Amino acid sequence: MSDERDNDELEVLEGDEGAPEVGRHRDVGREMLETAVGELKRSAPVTVAPTATVARAAELMRKKKVGAVLVKKGRELVGIFTERDLVVRAMATRSWASAPVKKFMTPQPETLKLGDPIAYALNKMSVGRFRHVPLLDQGGGLVGIISIRDIVDFIVDLCPEEILNLPSQPELAIPHHPDGG
Repeated sequence: MSDERDNDELEVLEGDEGAPEVGRHRDVGREMLETAVGELKRSAPVTVAPTATVARAAELMRKKKVGAVLVKKGRELVGIFTERDLVVRAMATRSWASAPVKKFMTPQPETLKLGDPIAYALNKMSVGRFRHVPLLDQGGGLVGIISIRDIVDFIVDLCPEEILNLPSQPELAIPHHPDGG
């Protein structure tokens, strides 16, 4: 009887060889549902006035190494200007560099509160097809911006062994033939 049990255990283990168990130490989905966007590592938002030129906004994005600037009128968030807005909207027109950013920004962008779950942010980004979301405090004041990169970094932090130890050439990790050749 003990021989049968040993064989059963070997069969179970045999199928697991070489297959990474992503998130084996943590439940990634649960962490994304239970962790607030306010806990993500993020940098301070880069802001411009609606009257700032597109060239100024683009220069700030390049200098600060960000993919979006938030457009504020006084203390109020009135829009977001992204790399996509620059390439698709602005650069398709004449004299785009000297035009005001308000002409090409996305007005009244979707926002998140600091307490919203990361899973909600990811859903909003996926459905809306955008990569940056401004963050507001409970009173509606602008406190930051998150990017899809911030969420990817969070996921990598949840299971670094499985992700950071992957080979640079994935096709080398899985043999194409049963004998490995």
